Amino acid sequence: MTKGLYYHLREAWKKPDQKVLRERMIEWRKSNSIVKIDKPLRLDRARALGYKAKKGFIVVRIRIKRGGRKRPTQKKGRRSKRMTNRKVVKMNYKWVAEARVARKFPNLEVLNSYNIGKDGQNYFYEVILIDKQRPEIKNNKDTKWITSSANKNRVLRGLTSSGKKSRGLRNKHPQNKNRPSVRAGGRRGK
Repeated sequence: MTKGLYYHLREAWKKPDQKVLRERMIEWRKSNSIVKIDKPLRLDRARALGYKAKKGFIVVRIRIKRGGRKRPTQKKGRRSKRMTNRKVVKMNYKWVAEARVARKFPNLEVLNSYNIGKDGQNYFYEVILIDKQRPEIKNNKDTKWITSSANKNRVLRGLTSSGKKSRGLRNKHPQNKNRPSVRAGGRRGK
């Protein structure tokens, strides 16, 4: 049985060519942190997440710094007894990247994102955006769900896949206090 194009693309990205990827990341580091691009680099992943090569779909590459998510230690003054250097990991890096792209392009809606590489300092993601005002999006039965007002600023409200993962909504156990929100779950549990 012969395999299709997307199968081979997926297999190639499991072990990418390190030399080519390193050269690409050197170029990406020199460019701006948020860059609009013509085509997705990982076509198989973009298609799986809902990308279509037609008007209204935009792909953006973003560079985001790794590390630096620890609470700063107090240098002077009164300190609490347990002033430990804890890590703040409420939002994962992908969610942060999507939110930054959403603020850069306020007229577009974030559909999804995927990673394309990382080095010692940065993560690189590609974010798929949709222009809700275009008739190609409004009239298509597969994409018109995003035009409703309930999906406005969905990335900033944690409604994308990475946002839901960070909020702990992948676990659907009845004793999970994250639904419908952390505060509401705490109130309902009493």
